[in-house]
Amino acid sequence: MKAARLIKEIPQIPTFKKFGRVTRVVGLMIESQGPESSIGDVCKIHVETSKNGHQIILAEVVGFKDEIVVLMPFTSLREISIGCLVEGTGAPLEVKVGPELIGKVLDSMGNPIDGTLLPKGLMTVPTEQDPPNPLTRPPIDERLEVGVKAIDGMLTVGNGQRVGIFAGSGVGKSTLLGMIARNTQADLNVIALVGERGREVREFIERDLGAEGLRRSIVVAATSDQPALMRIKGAFTATAIAEYFRNRGLNVMLMMDSVTRVAMAQREIGLATGEPPAQKGYTPSVFAILPKLLERTGTNEKGSITAFYTVLVDGDDMNEPIADTVRGILDGHIVLDRNLANKGQYPAINVLKSVSRLMNHVAEPEHKKAAERLRELYYMYDKSEDLINIGAYKKGTSKEIDEAIYYEPLITAYLKQGYLDKVSLEDSKNELIALSKGGGV
Repeated sequence: MKAARLIKEIPQIPTFKKFGRVTRVVGLMIESQGPESSIGDVCKIHVETSKNGHQIILAEVVGFKDEIVVLMPFTSLREISIGCLVEGTGAPLEVKVGPELIGKVLDSMGNPIDGTLLPKGLMTVPTEQDPPNPLTRPPIDERLEVGVKAIDGMLTVGNGQRVGIFAGSGVGKSTLLGMIARNTQADLNVIALVGERGREVREFIERDLGAEGLRRSIVVAATSDQPALMRIKGAFTATAIAEYFRNRGLNVMLMMDSVTRVAMAQREIGLATGEPPAQKGYTPSVFAILPKLLERTGTNEKGSITAFYTVLVDGDDMNEPIADTVRGILDGHIVLDRNLANKGQYPAINVLKSVSRLMNHVAEPEHKKAAERLRELYYMYDKSEDLINIGAYKKGTSKEIDEAIYYEPLITAYLKQGYLDKVSLEDSKNELIALSKGGGV
């Protein structure tokens, strides 16, 4: 039986390889005369040096100019010279995936960063895949506990929801991701660190994620010093790994820090290939790649991927092009406020500017009513805060403002949570309901 199957596959085995030659290197790009290939195909550039001998550098086809193939390498251009042999593989980038990867830290190519070999028995999957058919996506009707009171209580997340975390630099995005990774009830975490500083990768793994979090996680890291293509592939590789486990019936938590740096890497590639800049220097391909990446997560008929994407907003501008585009694609957004962080409120989640579009579908009526009540009180205080602080408001003038003044410290205390504290969803909900009913003026 096995022999018959092998005989059947013989006609599909290629009888020759396709080659080309490097003709030009310009900036980040390599131009080659051949081989015959398609956009997205991986090519092998054979390099001969007196120091390192024969080397193979992988590159991806990113465009064409007349008869010239335009390539971008996954690594440095340093060793490449005119006349280097370019071998076409006829296939896009693929990575190896399996349960044996849990607890490991990988690069964008799916290889362990610590230099160890990949375990045997892994399955090969392409990094770029189509999103699930919209008609095969089951509706999201189940809550997912993330262990953070402000989210579980005021911004309840559904199993399979996609949420953006919007913040400027240094407001606590990585810390919040670490809390979610340690506390969540998801079966597995897949964490993509894209464009991070080199020192932050180990700090995140050891300090924010911790040994307990790493035991149920797979981390994909592409640091800021790596080529733009490697940073983009880090996001796609992490998504492909999450899809593999979703297709095996697991509820996966995908966290990506940050989608802004994926967009910046695509802008680098777009400008290098001759695309015109559009909004604030971002090329049209940036706005084409974002929905292709973000729509791959969510539910399918087998499992789910609940995704948290951090968005680094330039100058705390929540309406800059990438933030605006991502907010329109996702199922909710969590805004981290620098003013709250300056006051010592961590996590610095501004619940008035944040929204979970699926909370109404997954939270119980009593829970929703309590969250709406506290949101109204918090909004009333926020609107009147300037008057209160300068002493222009006199107690008794407005019953609503008096009530808001009473509740504000209680709500703030509820929203605060220690970095290592874990609070169950039920406890968060019950405390929220009790708070909405308790006390008076």
